[in-house]
Amino acid sequence: MSTNVYFEQYGDPEVLKVGPEDLPEPAAGEVRVEFRAIGVNPTDWKLVAGHLSKVAPLDLPEVPGSEAAGVVTAVGPAFEGFTVGDEVIWSGFTGGYRMEAVVPADQLTPLPAGVDFEQAACIPVAGGTAYSALKQLGVGPGDTVLIHAAAGGVGSAAVQIAQAFGARVIGTASEANQDYLRELGAEAVPYGPGLTDRIRSAAEEAGAVTAVLDAVGTEESVAATVELLPDRGRAVITAPGKQSKEAGIAAVQQQEGRIMDVATLAAEGLITFTIAHRLPLVEAAEALELSRSGHGHGKIVLLP
Repeated sequence: MSTNVYFEQYGDPEVLKVGPEDLPEPAAGEVRVEFRAIGVNPTDWKLVAGHLSKVAPLDLPEVPGSEAAGVVTAVGPAFEGFTVGDEVIWSGFTGGYRMEAVVPADQLTPLPAGVDFEQAACIPVAGGTAYSALKQLGVGPGDTVLIHAAAGGVGSAAVQIAQAFGARVIGTASEANQDYLRELGAEAVPYGPGLTDRIRSAAEEAGAVTAVLDAVGTEESVAATVELLPDRGRAVITAPGKQSKEAGIAAVQQQEGRIMDVATLAAEGLITFTIAHRLPLVEAAEALELSRSGHGHGKIVLLP
């Protein structure tokens, strides 16, 4: 008997329920995984709240959660690939808030040696999105990348990956997160009136901005991108809206192989995810409330 966290109706995090579940044996092409760590993302509480129901309608009840890491405990018949005992990263759309899961094998990525389960559970969404954005921008040596919301999950991953690609980084964040960004190696710039001028001042040291990753999509961040990068051909955004579309800022396109590539960077010590909160799986509602409240920098991880 396993345990999962699910919701039967849309609403605030307290609509989540904890219950037992019997898992079927894996069918052909499927693998059963015992999760050791589960990543929590803003998409999770938005899904539970019903904010995504028009673009991603669900047949409730549903289990939230889109990333996790764990150990293979069973494989389907005549399966060639993963074996029992393999450590893996799982990435999907829903279904992650559970102790064990039976999933299609193509949703799994081998976990490289040297990367623990908590770090691995942060890779698919934050790491994968940051990596995809920087690849889409063609970031490399000689670039100075401006990253908006650089202290968040995607932003902080992008700061580290951009540096691994040889670029210099200017990162915007709240006043409280300036020291954190400097620790990551970015030139830190606080939000607020005069943002564009402060970025230009930082760029005198780091070099003219040649690419922009906007991981927040506010009116302020889009306006700064337009002013600093007249040719928006090297600007991408994780949360596109009317203003960014009118400005010609492209949405991030997820790159094939991104999870394995980020996992490799993690194994090489080139990216580390800050874990801000660790909570038991049964306290998933509290985790979603933390995420919804804008808990600060770093990731939230559930431990089954």
